[in-house]
Amino acid sequence: MSQEKSLNSPLVVITGPTASGKTSLATHLSAEIKGEVISADSRQVYKRMDIGTGKDISEYTVNGKQIPYHLIDICEPGETFNVYQFQKYYTNAIHTIQRNNAVPVLSGGTGLYIEAVTLEGYEHIWIPRNEELRATLEGKSVEVLSKIYHDLKTDQSNTKDIDHRERSLIRAIEIETFFNGDQVSEDQPVEIPMLPTYNFAMLIDKETRWRKIEKRLDERFEEGMIDEVKSLLEEVGAEKLKSFGLEYRHITEYLLDEITFEEMREILMVSIRKFSKRQMTWFRRMEKKTKIHWIPVEWEMEKKIDFVRKEIQL
Repeated sequence: MSQEKSLNSPLVVITGPTASGKTSLATHLSAEIKGEVISADSRQVYKRMDIGTGKDISEYTVNGKQIPYHLIDICEPGETFNVYQFQKYYTNAIHTIQRNNAVPVLSGGTGLYIEAVTLEGYEHIWIPRNEELRATLEGKSVEVLSKIYHDLKTDQSNTKDIDHRERSLIRAIEIETFFNGDQVSEDQPVEIPMLPTYNFAMLIDKETRWRKIEKRLDERFEEGMIDEVKSLLEEVGAEKLKSFGLEYRHITEYLLDEITFEEMREILMVSIRKFSKRQMTWFRRMEKKTKIHWIPVEWEMEKKIDFVRKEIQL
């Protein structure tokens, strides 16, 4: 991913685990700083996946003001969406927001997407997988993989600190093989604007997080989440729907009579809690790469906004 410098506006990142209130903060902040929200959620890109993904479109109206948003409802549920596509859509959104003389606010809980447009290490997302090569590398030790990688290594690579990770080494070998060979790809590196970035994450203790997750889950059942999944099941089929995980996987199992409603709700509670825990683990690891300002979830909205504005000086 080559990067063009653009210092006209800061990029404000607001992230955090599920049910922590990041969308509400992003929209209320945007209302005050002329911001436009870019969703960093791997499932909100899909149309008609509304309740299960927590789009909460009503939150994009603040005190009667409509907050512009991007990367929501941009593809069909049967389509594939990946990190590389996110980089492309994100870049287009940034250019649109800059033309509008607004401030981009990147908000969502998919840490991979956030890192892919704000940190180094995702420059070669566009290079395709080489399944034939991967088959030849399967089962090889880390030491052997490391030697293969360093024998292939060219100036094209800036991969760092990967010698102890099998999966990272395999991907690095894949990248170097691409550059050393005559492979071609329909995809090309994305010219991602490099903006001065301020990262904020919602700080919420485990017990509060658990309560909010359970409350929100039951609210979504009341809003018609099961009917939403039933409609999608008829449209895209069980296998595809289950691949979206969490609500879509387990409600599909319920609709197919594989589990009871009570079992589905309990399994879903456990799954969302585990997902939330993985999100927090990702953000803590991300914190080792870049500075993150943590915002206590119990603060009043005005205090949260004042805190962000002070840091970004807007």
